[in-house]
Amino acid sequence: MLKILARTPLRRPILAGIAVLAFLAAGAGLYGTARLWGNRGEASCAASASVLERLRPLARGEVAAFEVSREPVQAPGFSFQAPDGTRRDLASFRGRTVLLNLWATWCEPCKREMPALDRLQAELGGPRFEVAAVNIDTRNVERPRLWLAQAGVNNLAYYTDHEAKIFQDLRRAGLAEGMPTTVLVDPAGCRLGHMSGPAEWASPEALALIRAALGS
Repeated sequence: MLKILARTPLRRPILAGIAVLAFLAAGAGLYGTARLWGNRGEASCAASASVLERLRPLARGEVAAFEVSREPVQAPGFSFQAPDGTRRDLASFRGRTVLLNLWATWCEPCKREMPALDRLQAELGGPRFEVAAVNIDTRNVERPRLWLAQAGVNNLAYYTDHEAKIFQDLRRAGLAEGMPTTVLVDPAGCRLGHMSGPAEWASPEALALIRAALGS
């Protein structure tokens, strides 16, 4: 078609218009990626580079599968439901380091690691750190709360996303291959690393990793 257009008197305006449309389409794609990933050179993440260096040698033992981010980058703005029924996103945790964990009652590895996440929250949770465990069961939505009570998990706030949209967002961002999925985010909202699969989050290795993220 471009060959036909090239032989017409209006070829230059038409071809110029096609070029502009292609440029806008490419720009839209880049904008969408920027919204999902954040800007890599964003000033708010500049201080995170030194934290990443502290974390690299600590991804070992029980948390050997934890992938420390290669460079500072804003975490996507995932949202989920808080215990009071309101919607929360990662921006609402600014000022605190967050270990975001997705789990479900149909996921046996998820359930096995929940007591350790509960102990991690009991050990380090407070004004500077929180384990945000988000349940993504889409059926029998009362079952997760009952299971937590039966398992004696009582230190974690009950966050939910019964449409499991947060998992889809994480998968599109390349941060989720299966369940459970965990993402570590610093107080500035910068992604420090992630893990696909379970871990013993109350182990000495995990505690050392989180304490390094906290700078303590």
